[in-house]
Amino acid sequence: MGSLAYREDLEEENSAFTWEVKANSRAYNNRFKKSFLCWQRQKHKSNVINTAKYNVFSFLPLNLYEQFCRISNLYFLLIIILQGFPEISTLPWFTLFAPLVCLLVIRATRDLVDDIGRHRSDRLINNRPCQILVGKSFLWKKWANLCVGDVVCLHRDNIVPADLLLLASTEPSSLCYVETADIDGETNLKFRQAPLVTHLELTSVRSMASFQGKVVCEEPNSRLHHFVGCLDWNGRKHPLDSGNMLLRGCRVRNTDTCYGMVIYAGFDTKIMKNCGRIHLKRTKIDRLVNRLVVLVREFKARHYYMSSRYLYSAATETFFIFWGFLILLSVMVPMAMFIMVEFIYLGNSMFINWDVEMYYVPQDEPARARSTSLNDQLGQVQYVFSDKTGTLTQNIMTFKKCCIGGVTYGPDEEEDTPHKENPYLWNEFADGKLLYQNAELLCAVRDNEDKTVREFWRLLAICHTVMVQEEDHQLVYQAASPDEEALVTAARNFGYVFVARTQDSITVMELGEKRVYKVLAMMDFNSIRKRMSVLVRSPEGSIYLYTKGADVVIFERLHKRGTKEWATEEALASFAEQTLRTLCLAYKEVGEDAYEEWRQRHQEASVLLQNRAHALHQVYEDMEQGLQLLGATAIEDRLQDGVCDTIKCLTQGNIKVWVLTGDKQETAVNIGFACQLLSESMLILEEKEIVRILEASWETNNNLPLGKGRRKNLFLPRVKVAMVISGELLDQLLLSLRKEPRVLVHNVNEDGDESWQEPDEQREDFLQDRRLSLMWRILGIQLRATVTPQVTGSNTSTSESPEVRREQAFVELASQCQAVICCRVTPKQKALIVALVKKYQRVVTLAIGDGANDINMIKTADIGVGLAGQEGMQAVQNSDYVLAQFCFLKRLLLVHGRWSYMRVCKFLRYFIYKTAASMMVQIWFSFYNGFSAQPLYEGWFLALFNLLYSTLPVLYIGLFEQDVSAERSLELPELYIAGQKDELFNYWVFLQALAHGTVTSLVNFFMTLWVSHDSAGPVSFSDYQSFAVVVAMSGLLSITMEVVLAIRYWTVLSVLAVFLSLFFYVLATLVSQSLWLFQISPKTFPFLYADRYVLSQPSILLVVLLNVSLNTLPTLALHVICQALKKAGPKEGEEVPSEEVVAVEPGPYPQRGSRGRRSSYAFSHREGYADLITQGTSLRKAPALGGDVLGARAAAPEPEPGARESLRSRANTRAPGRRRPPPQDPTSAEDAPSPGAPEDRPSGSRREPPPAGQKDREAPWKAPLESWRSWSSGWRQRLQGPRRRAASLPGRTPAPAAHPPPPGGPRAPAESVPSGKTLSSL
Repeated sequence: MGSLAYREDLEEENSAFTWEVKANSRAYNNRFKKSFLCWQRQKHKSNVINTAKYNVFSFLPLNLYEQFCRISNLYFLLIIILQGFPEISTLPWFTLFAPLVCLLVIRATRDLVDDIGRHRSDRLINNRPCQILVGKSFLWKKWANLCVGDVVCLHRDNIVPADLLLLASTEPSSLCYVETADIDGETNLKFRQAPLVTHLELTSVRSMASFQGKVVCEEPNSRLHHFVGCLDWNGRKHPLDSGNMLLRGCRVRNTDTCYGMVIYAGFDTKIMKNCGRIHLKRTKIDRLVNRLVVLVREFKARHYYMSSRYLYSAATETFFIFWGFLILLSVMVPMAMFIMVEFIYLGNSMFINWDVEMYYVPQDEPARARSTSLNDQLGQVQYVFSDKTGTLTQNIMTFKKCCIGGVTYGPDEEEDTPHKENPYLWNEFADGKLLYQNAELLCAVRDNEDKTVREFWRLLAICHTVMVQEEDHQLVYQAASPDEEALVTAARNFGYVFVARTQDSITVMELGEKRVYKVLAMMDFNSIRKRMSVLVRSPEGSIYLYTKGADVVIFERLHKRGTKEWATEEALASFAEQTLRTLCLAYKEVGEDAYEEWRQRHQEASVLLQNRAHALHQVYEDMEQGLQLLGATAIEDRLQDGVCDTIKCLTQGNIKVWVLTGDKQETAVNIGFACQLLSESMLILEEKEIVRILEASWETNNNLPLGKGRRKNLFLPRVKVAMVISGELLDQLLLSLRKEPRVLVHNVNEDGDESWQEPDEQREDFLQDRRLSLMWRILGIQLRATVTPQVTGSNTSTSESPEVRREQAFVELASQCQAVICCRVTPKQKALIVALVKKYQRVVTLAIGDGANDINMIKTADIGVGLAGQEGMQAVQNSDYVLAQFCFLKRLLLVHGRWSYMRVCKFLRYFIYKTAASMMVQIWFSFYNGFSAQPLYEGWFLALFNLLYSTLPVLYIGLFEQDVSAERSLELPELYIAGQKDELFNYWVFLQALAHGTVTSLVNFFMTLWVSHDSAGPVSFSDYQSFAVVVAMSGLLSITMEVVLAIRYWTVLSVLAVFLSLFFYVLATLVSQSLWLFQISPKTFPFLYADRYVLSQPSILLVVLLNVSLNTLPTLALHVICQALKKAGPKEGEEVPSEEVVAVEPGPYPQRGSRGRRSSYAFSHREGYADLITQGTSLRKAPALGGDVLGARAAAPEPEPGARESLRSRANTRAPGRRRPPPQDPTSAEDAPSPGAPEDRPSGSRREPPPAGQKDREAPWKAPLESWRSWSSGWRQRLQGPRRRAASLPGRTPAPAAHPPPPGGPRAPAESVPSGKTLSSL
């Protein structure tokens, strides 16, 4: 099969830039063709999506092909063909043809219904509306009408219809904010930016209509976060990267209007390249039955036959009799079994649909089985691959607890009970959505006497990158991460309200008092710094540094350690145990001289051309020292209900849960602890450790002879081990196949986002190496001091390729971990991991997710489960089962899955037994009829045996049998292990059932033959018909007694099933052996009164009773002995790793200086937003007086259904309950005296209106607030700075005239007016 690593990605890396797209020129783009033999097609695909499997013309041939890929169907077709020859036919041809047609129709109907759902989903997507530039105007068209090169107009909350090059937007600097939840699972906003040339030139519909730029880029590929190309326009080339692209499936957020050019469409888009193909899914039992059909056919083909008739030559007669006997024994593989299996699958699927325990009332969503052929495989799952966002979590961040000055403030005990009164009514800015309530903390905040409490909430209101806007007279926060929004919202409700921001200032309303802080520097967050800092000058003139970040970096930068710090550490440990996401808050006051010296160094580092990031980091590091700890926050990333209990039950059932997410490592690990997938006792393998272990395995395997299981001895953990791996490392492990392991390790260790390292890196490396050496001893691996790869003839001539060895080593290491978390993985990498586990572990896999980024994983797994969540229905429409909540997976697997597997296995075992018990007598009878192919039984007994006489009991087993109740199944997840080990049906069980049936047939035939030997007289049954009736009756009753012993769940239905089976035998026998039917057709109904004669003789009935007793009593005795031995013997169980954990220093995710506590830091933020703010890229600037003003915008030809109203000119409105004073002179912002400190005011009092003489002094900090107050519901019309434009971009509106200064007041230049710099929303 070769390596499953995607080789096309290797080809893409070396591919030339041969993809050319020209804007607004379909004729040019249609010139490119792809040829295959004599066929040609368009190189650029249309935007039509077709994920269905069949169409009108391909359904019949393709479905029949798939049906006859089953060996059993081919076997039945062969028997039907043989029955068409009269010379060898022993049964009418239609007796098998009708059931086969029925079976094919049932399966085809099921496939057709599934495919109709895919067609319906495709139709909905292809018919979505979008605005396409046609001529000189934008017209509403369908997604299906899009072609590469088209220019598209998108509005807020629109879904991107194809992979677009962003050309322009109504945001400053043509930024565009998108949400990529359907692609990578992240809900925090990401920004994209148009190339500078298109931002400056494409300012109107006319300019876009005349745009003829040509994009030359890489061929379509699946790398979501990679794009390289260039824009050739007006004789100049402009570079393009992934930051300029809007991918299909993204949703435009907080951007009024944007414009893009289609680069990839339809199946060429990156998300569709990651979706994968539809796989034909078949269960393990289905594949086993196919192999058993071949086995039975081979068994029957090894008989030799003699001819008793001489109508033809001896060879011809032998040939005819052989095939005739083959037809006679065709009932050994009964068609009824396959038909009944389909009904059993359908019935168990309906039970899943009807289960009220899996019905989710809030969404009115029941569980649904979209596939009816995989139910038994639900009872054999060993690996569950789960998405994180929307699958395990609700993606809702809530402020849960905080620690201020060493004092922990948790929610009041009455949090779960409804409060009579909202405690935040005193705050007019409170949004009423904060669930956290603590009366003691609220009193401390309102008293305003504790400086630590005041600085704590002030930090949360200042140190962030949140944007604010007003909608319907309410403040609306737009954050780049849900964590920041939760923190700023909490501060808002406690009276510290972030109200406005400019490029160099931030306005906060503190307990009703407005204060403007001048922002001196913003030190952005990134994954290496793990902290964010803001340096501000307060209205009093003091300089403060506010910092928030991970405890592991904040604590080592504190000025001192005292009681408050130790109490905070204890609180952090408590928060970590509760799996809350924590941030530490600290601040310090900076002297004026220290700031001036630092500012000079910061300016010098900012203009460096080389090692700028390193220099800036050193400058930040110097400032972020000597901090004073304020406290810590604890945010809960809410899990879905029952996630922890579900994962615990699955783990007890020997089901391994792997989390595959596109989120960051800290967030994924925090959720791993929250859902109890990870524990403090686990040894967590990180990237460096994983690579070194695989390297040691690689080198060891190069020196070992080939053989199965040689790697498994290398990874025998004596402790619980978990693995955390990133998508980047996964690419290096599985895609860089031509590199040697040592080179791979070199790349992993040195490749990073930054070239600098943390200060204590050497100490950490020493501790890390010590930890690795201990861990290798635990895992049984000895690392060589020097590695010398041997490239000898013996090693290079091995049968396994390096790719396969590397993949197998990785899978075997991961499979021996109790938990695996893969973060930052793409949809294609998710499918790759599933495929690797399927290939090397040969286990049943299940994938569960709720977004479009999970589709490929769902399709690749043996079973795909889609959650009907908030990320659309794409996952649901490509899944086999639909659930509303992750917690329902426990019942789906442990109850319905285990029951279905047990029922199907019991059904198959009993069916094989009864078939062998009744039909093997044909072989014993052949020894006495000269192998003439004469049947022993009456023809109607053969025809009705599987249809009426033995159907109902076995059907009851397949539909209703239960070994334990549903509640017991959930209480004992260990029962699930039997399905994973194939204990209930395998080759051994098949041979046991066949041997049991054979013994039963031997007893029935030869015991009857022995008793009737040399007998004569009126009570003799040595004649052919009486002998056949006795054998048939003995077989039927023995089979019935066996099913009575097999059924463990007795109900009225089971009693009726047994009774009706015997009743049907009596009724059918009376009819088929009646006199009037014999007179009609003696040849068809030859057994005249045969059963009546046998039943009238007590001695013959004793023979029947003897046969049934000899068949039943040994079985009953064996069951009793086995049950006794099982109770008396030692209890068997799964071997689990020891709970004892070997001490390894430092433990996974330790806090520096505190080895016993795990850091629960997690912050889903992205670097870059601070630069957008400090550079003014995302802020809207007022135009200079008399400068060019962006004017008219082109209206859309048609209104978008449900869209917002057209943009209106700005109306000056006032904030509720506030008066808007005239703008003041902003030039004296620093020199103006500040109002009194907040602590000087009485606690809880409101600020009185300032006297008239104080207005001029308050003007500087009022100015930014006035810009916030002047925002109206028509917030889209924002002021733009002067730019060189010939015309205006559609969607941009002219700015109102600047407010005149007060009489007598000086007029400041417009460029320097801080009040004119307002905020653009994220």
